[in-house]
Amino acid sequence: MKRIMLVVAYDGTNYCGWQVQPNATTIEGVLNEKLTQLLGEPIEVIGASRTDSGVHALGNVAVFDTESRIPGDKMKYALNQRLPEDIRIQESKEVDADFHPRYCDSQKTYEYRILNRSMELPTERLYAHYSYRALDMEAMKKACEYIVGEHDFKCFCSAGSQVKETVRTVYSLKVSKDDDLIKIRITGSGFLYNMVRIIAGTLMEVGTGRKKPEDLKAIIESMDRSLAGPTAPARGLRLVRIAYKGYDLEYLEKF
Repeated sequence: MKRIMLVVAYDGTNYCGWQVQPNATTIEGVLNEKLTQLLGEPIEVIGASRTDSGVHALGNVAVFDTESRIPGDKMKYALNQRLPEDIRIQESKEVDADFHPRYCDSQKTYEYRILNRSMELPTERLYAHYSYRALDMEAMKKACEYIVGEHDFKCFCSAGSQVKETVRTVYSLKVSKDDDLIKIRITGSGFLYNMVRIIAGTLMEVGTGRKKPEDLKAIIESMDRSLAGPTAPARGLRLVRIAYKGYDLEYLEKF
């Protein structure tokens, strides 16, 4: 028995998120089905991030155990022949038997994209949130300074979440703009349910002047979800990469 790691890229538009659900098509469900067919044994992958419906990924990570003789680094080629065109394995490799994508030391990077112009672009409708109101980049950058660091981020967690510990560390949070496309990129030790989308929604409120950058300090200290901004739509979010201590994933170095 050996454990194989997969780096998975996908367009989440046509899927009900990552996690297997009854009567719904999910990324995890498709991977399980195609791997079971390929290897002739029941396979259930374990994913690092359970992305929501409509969220995309450049480098989510999953593992599975198999008796197959197919070398780990060749698994991606065999599996990609069976997967639909909106899911592709970017890298595959054998890892230690005790490696777990959710519990091993890691840093996750997400990016939220906002199309900020007077009219929508059809080619971006599935991959960026559209805002016709001009966003103040300098104000948004200033607000980021209050979020970086270790905090109790309960204010950025969706109501109803069952998580007990809401303290997380944000290592970096940057806002950049390329023509009409604004990118909010955040790296942290882990994120609460909808945390990145709520941060994006809050930064957009700062960008439109509804909130001031310095309001972020009081919002975080309050731990009150109602004081933060709205949850930004899923289509603007993508999981960029997950970096694990001791595991060099070549594909992810590009992002």
